[in-house]
Amino acid sequence: MLEQLFNNKSLKPKERTEQLSKLISEHTINISDLIKFANTAKDPVKATCIESLEFATKLNTGIINEQELKWVIGCLADKAPRIKWESAKVTGNVIHLFPTQISSAVKKLLDNSESEGTVVRWSAAFALSQILKLKTDINKDLIPAIETIITNEEKNSIRKIYLDGLKKARISK
Repeated sequence: MLEQLFNNKSLKPKERTEQLSKLISEHTINISDLIKFANTAKDPVKATCIESLEFATKLNTGIINEQELKWVIGCLADKAPRIKWESAKVTGNVIHLFPTQISSAVKKLLDNSESEGTVVRWSAAFALSQILKLKTDINKDLIPAIETIITNEEKNSIRKIYLDGLKKARISK
């Protein structure tokens, strides 16, 4: 089914992503099967698979399990920028469900916060801000790191994401 979807040249990329996301949301395509397929695919196809996961997890965070999130977190270290930014968005959507994965996600997201790519940095900011808002023990190390990132970040839009996360992290529980 996945090969057919990606080989269908009549679909525009956005349509393909929407269809794939719908199939994931409806449990027609199993996420573990999607991961197996993505692992053998070229970077643009792998990125589309992760983007469809991002859409599906935005609507239903419980659709993904911890093993699948571990794979997504591993993709944060990929060479392809689009794979990094789509993985960061999935991570930001669901990390609250998997507190044991926070520290491994934070390490890779902090690396991505220094990327040359604006979208990679923006997506890392989104995910790190979501982690800040969880108010876990990691914030004692994460807050100073984010304060440093803010002083070095050239894009105001990215700084605003971090500042919002810091503000919500500092509001008493």
